[in-house]
Amino acid sequence: MTYGVVLIYVLTSGVLGVGWTNALQGVFMMVVAWTLGLWLPIKLYGGVGAMFEAIAASDKAALLTAPGLDGAGQPWGWAAFSSAVIVSAAGFSVWPHLFMRSFAARSDRALKLTVVMYPTFQLFLVPILLIGFAGVLAFPGVEPADTILPHMLSVLELSPLLVGLVAAGTLAASMSSGDAILHSAASIGVHDGLKPLLRARGGLGDRAERLAIRLAAVAISLVAFYFAVVSDVSLVALLLGAYGGVAQIFPPVAAALYWPRATGKGALAGLIAGLAVNTLLLRHPELAPIAGVHEGVWGLAVNVPVLVVVSLLTRRHDSEHVRAYTEA
Repeated sequence: MTYGVVLIYVLTSGVLGVGWTNALQGVFMMVVAWTLGLWLPIKLYGGVGAMFEAIAASDKAALLTAPGLDGAGQPWGWAAFSSAVIVSAAGFSVWPHLFMRSFAARSDRALKLTVVMYPTFQLFLVPILLIGFAGVLAFPGVEPADTILPHMLSVLELSPLLVGLVAAGTLAASMSSGDAILHSAASIGVHDGLKPLLRARGGLGDRAERLAIRLAAVAISLVAFYFAVVSDVSLVALLLGAYGGVAQIFPPVAAALYWPRATGKGALAGLIAGLAVNTLLLRHPELAPIAGVHEGVWGLAVNVPVLVVVSLLTRRHDSEHVRAYTEA
């Protein structure tokens, strides 16, 4: 049902629908998250401080120190922890759907205000962490681990109204990210992928491009539905796997803005090389030079030198073309 709702308003309203639903859902899920993040520790432990004191005195105290434990409850090495942080930081800053929202800004001021205000998103992550910590001792051994919230709600026998509000908040959280990612994946795949390939054959008209984007949105939704319902991979594993590929966009973006000598061929070569290495090590982690290091880091380690070498070996862009990026 969730995928159906998201698909309908993305197909009919595009980025405008994504923007308005994100605004309304964001307010709602912020209220629900903070309500649960404070109420659950009080209900189960007597307060947030008491909850952390109980965890610190238990055999799960490693969760309160870096690198702590991984999603399976096993010790997490510094190599895996640090590389996951690096890839997440690089990937988070270049998610394509964030670029799509930037391009839809009404003015330069609106874009700058968005950049300044965006870190306040961390205010939403704090209660999410509190909810997760609340289940560490009270409900150990829940599998899969990312179902801890619905498990707690079902065991605590709460009011159906409260459970409904929490479910609506969770739905809002998933929709506010899923709709933007779905829209950007379909739009970029067609406009920047399929359309240039068909340019020699006359290209795509506006109507044909719009139809292709809608068909791509349906196809991507089906793939996402499989991973959400059929696959048993955890959300954290899926997210870290996705960040490895998305992080490969960071070097060409940085080069386009800050290195005038970079060329399109260099950026494309680095991107392809980084994605290839990332995908290979994602499928075959035993081939990694150092065990535990996130495959996205190895992708970046190949991506950057390939970008630099190919850029230096290919013809530089016209100065006016470069100035459009570096002096934007």
